Amino acid sequence: MPLQPTLPPHSDPILVQFIAQLQQHCDTQAQQLDTQAKQIQADAKELDYSRLKIQLLEERLRLARIAKYGKASEKLSDLQLDLLELEPGVSSEEVQAESEREPISAPPAAPEDKTPEKPRRKQQDRKHPGRQTLPAHLPRVEKIVSCTPDQCICGGCGKETTVIGYEESEVLDVKPAEYFVTVVKREKRACRSCEQQGVAVAPAPERIIAKSLVSDQVIVDTVVQKYSDSMPLYRQSAMLKRDTGLDIGRSTMDG
Repeated sequence: MPLQPTLPPHSDPILVQFIAQLQQHCDTQAQQLDTQAKQIQADAKELDYSRLKIQLLEERLRLARIAKYGKASEKLSDLQLDLLELEPGVSSEEVQAESEREPISAPPAAPEDKTPEKPRRKQQDRKHPGRQTLPAHLPRVEKIVSCTPDQCICGGCGKETTVIGYEESEVLDVKPAEYFVTVVKREKRACRSCEQQGVAVAPAPERIIAKSLVSDQVIVDTVVQKYSDSMPLYRQSAMLKRDTGLDIGRSTMDG
């Protein structure tokens, strides 16, 4: 309780009034500070409760995801489980492959102060395993890189130089899949003399799925990519639409 100042008798009325107002102001400030302290204490308790509740919900979410993706997902971090949630139709093979990778950690926070970088130590000399050679069974396509016009002229006599050899290097290259439309034309035959015999049409070739818009090769590639390469059907559908403009839904591929 704040102390009450003692005024001498016959004090100036203005001074008495000023001290009374000052005392009232101090009492008001004290009450406000006490109210703010109680509010801060209540907010701190609520914040602690919220943190515990978030931890509980995160643990429940993790257990639900582990139950969804199987035992292999127990090794995954929360970030890896978040990535799996963004990809619908994840197979067990993908979960197993993801569990064999190193856990994904959150990126470190950038330091506020910019201190000069220390000089890096020179790495110990390690024996290089050697450049890997490309498989010999792959076909080779030669690409000749010509010299510049300045290199084709001798710097001494000014005559045109002659090719005496090549510096060779090999890189693995790829040709993207090329989609095309196969037009199947079945012969129709008829006798001009015997119209009553009707028209004979060549038999339709056997196909995996009759009256399908895609060929057997496309169906085989879809199955191989699904079960051998663990590529989900929704990805294959998106790639097919991107490369050809043909929209084949996942439900059709499932069928």
